[in-house]
Formats: sequence, structure tokens, C-alpha cells
Amino acid sequence: MLSKLEKVLMPLAEAIGRNKYLMSVRDGFLVSTPLLIAGSIFLVIANFPIPAWTEWISSVVINPNTGETLATFLGKPSDATFTIMAVFAVMGISYSFAKHMNTNPLFGAAVGLMSWFLLMPYLVEGSVTVGETTQAVSLSGLTLGWLGAKGIFVGIICAFTSVHIYAWVERKGWVIKMPDGVPPTVVESFSALIPAIIVMTVFFIVNLIFGAFGTNAFQIIFEFLQTPLLNLGDTLGAMVTAYIFLHFFWFFGVNGGSVVGAVFNPILQTLSLENLEFFRTGVGEGHIICQQFQDLFATFGGAGSTLSLVIAMILFCKSRRITDLGKLSLVPGIFNINEPIIFGLPIVLNPTMIIPFMIVPTVNIVISYFCMAMGLVPICSGVNIPWTCPLGISGFLATNWVGGVLQIALLILGVVIYMPFIKIMDKQYLKDEEEAAKKKEADDDDISLDDLSFDDL
Repeated sequence: MLSKLEKVLMPLAEAIGRNKYLMSVRDGFLVSTPLLIAGSIFLVIANFPIPAWTEWISSVVINPNTGETLATFLGKPSDATFTIMAVFAVMGISYSFAKHMNTNPLFGAAVGLMSWFLLMPYLVEGSVTVGETTQAVSLSGLTLGWLGAKGIFVGIICAFTSVHIYAWVERKGWVIKMPDGVPPTVVESFSALIPAIIVMTVFFIVNLIFGAFGTNAFQIIFEFLQTPLLNLGDTLGAMVTAYIFLHFFWFFGVNGGSVVGAVFNPILQTLSLENLEFFRTGVGEGHIICQQFQDLFATFGGAGSTLSLVIAMILFCKSRRITDLGKLSLVPGIFNINEPIIFGLPIVLNPTMIIPFMIVPTVNIVISYFCMAMGLVPICSGVNIPWTCPLGISGFLATNWVGGVLQIALLILGVVIYMPFIKIMDKQYLKDEEEAAKKKEADDDDISLDDLSFDDL
């Protein structure tokens, strides 16, 4: 089976590995990888699934003037990484793509960020309640949602388009040339002036067109992605369809949970409330599909059920790139945080991993559904379990001990499904590491006149 998969996927992976657009996305996301791993540590601490702990950190007031607690401050590292990760991604993708386009990468990163922020809406919608009156308000500012995973797809488009325009203007020779003797940094700065102005003008016109229709690029793309999800409901087919869309969006770097959740989560939460009422009073009926079913039995370790992938990386892979990332991602994965894997392996725009990334959650959903439909596992009680609660414990709390056993069995099945696919990546990375080691050894063997010194005589 592994050899057949290699014959199909290896040529595709090699072709994609030579594609400057996909290489730029891959390398661009690596900018945020160490930040996401660091932020995930604080995210686990802030959301550790022990009620006494979360209640205590929420009660410790750090700033008496604002009422900010220890929990608020523990959330700030997460806000500085996960919440604004699109900023790092756009910067990294633009920088990497500028190098592929043989132009200044620093100015490429700058125009990429500038064009992205130019399209971004600068209004925050909200409401203010005074007494019994609630009034909608609009305030100047940036919506954090667009700075995070929701804004990555627009960011990728802006990075490629802006750098393309910038490089095209440079090749046309439409640059300001400074006389000899001017410092190089000044020369580069003035040389970038006209290309940057043209990039800004193009994106200004694009933003003007969207504004004339009373909307913006971010909102249009986000709503377009939600359109196929509007008719989802309380069925196994709906759950599977939602998760196929969710993981398909993640493949393109879009937070599928945000897109799907905007439509599907209100349905799931309502079903959970009905389950809770059913178990408390016996009134109504219980539902297999609900919020706890999604959170606790569809995926383990985050989208794609990547805790199985992390275990497969540690147990079956040999390349340092994969094994080191697996070890770093294990603890966050246990607490259902997987951004280090999504953007570090990466999953995004990785054709080798998209198949198991979509299959494993689907298998989890189908098996869990039929186990509950046949009465082998009780349906979820509707009790709210923290999303960071590790598997086994969460399944036990939501159903009974059988639910915990089912989670562990599905985790192992996920390892089996992921294993042949990650082995394909591992083989390629091993080859890259061996070539890099040979190149380094050859470089070390080269004799350079710079290494000679008359002091040695």
C-alpha cells in the first residue's frame, strides 16, 4: 500500500515542491511556527481542564485599576500569536515569494502587509446597553478575527498579487535611480518608492470598488465560503459534510472551524441544550449529533484529529524535522491545540496530508455515530466539557467509561490511517536532510584562502 501511495503522491509532491507559489506559502507559514508553539504553552496553562485552577486564575486580580486578572494576562501570549497569526503569515509569504521573484524580500514583505491592511475594514461592529436600551455602534479599529486565521486566505492573495505588481514595475525600470556615492539603504528605499506607490494605488482602487457596493474583500470571501453550509442540520450526513468542508478550508489556510462554526455551532449548541434537558427531566428526546459529539468524538488533538498524526510522527518517522516537530507538538496536542502541526508540518497546501486529514475525522464521526445509535456508547449528556480536556477523560465525563475507551480506540485507528502518508513525507525529508549533510560536508572540505593566516607560520 505504501509503495502505491508513493507512486501517486511523490510525483505530485515533487511538482508542488518546485512550485514557487506553494513553496512561498509553505515557507511563509514557518515564520509563525515557533511563535505558535510558544503561545500554545500559555494557552494550555490558561485553559488547563481543572475547574479549581481556572477559577483561581480568574479570581487573582493583577491590575486593580482595570480589574484584569491572572487569566487575562495568561491569555495575552495567545493573543500575540494565535490571534494575530495572519500578520506573520502574510509577512512571511510575501518575503518568501519576493525572493522567488528575484526582488527585494524586505520591501516585498512590506508591500504585502500594506496591501492586506489596505483591504481590511477599519470598523468594529458592536452594541452598547444603557439601562434597558441596546444600541448598535460602529467604532474605528481592527477586528481581531481578520488578523487571525479568518484573514489568511485574503492575505495569501494580497501577498502574491502585490509582489507580482512590485516585481513587474521593477522589471519595467520604473524606479528612481540615485547617483553614485549614496548609501545602499537610501538607494534601495528610493528605488522601492514608485513600485510601492503603484501597488498601493491598485489595492486602493480594489478597496474602492468593494466599498462602492457596501462591503469589503474580507467579508465577501468569508461569506462565500459559508454559502455551501447554510442548509446543514441535525443528521449524520450534515455532520460529515460540515467536517469535509471544515478540513478542506484548513487545507487552504482558512480556519475551517470559524467558517463552519458560524453556521453549524448554533445548531449543535441547541441540540446540546436539548440533551441536557432530556437527561435532567426526561422531557423531549436526546440527540447523537450535538456540540459535545463534535468536540469530543470527531477530532482528537484539534482539526484533522492530528494527535494521531503526532503519535505517528514520533513512533514511525526518522527525519529530524518531523520527529522534533512531533515531540514539540505532543503536549499541546493532548490538550487539543494543533496550530504547530497545521502550519509547521505543514498541513496547509500539502497534498500528501489532505487525504488522511479529511478521512480520519470522517471515520471518527461515522464510527462514533453508529456506536451511539446501536447503544454501545451512551449519547452525550450535554454537560459542558472544557475543549482542552484530554481524550479518555473527556469521553468518560460526557458519556461513561465506554466513551473514553471509544476515544482511545479511534485515536489508535487514526495513527494507523496517518502512518503511511507521514512515512511518505518522512522519506522525502530524510532525502533532503542527507543532501544537506553531504553539501555541508563538501563545504567543510573546501580549502579557502580566507582560512590561511601568517600567524600560523
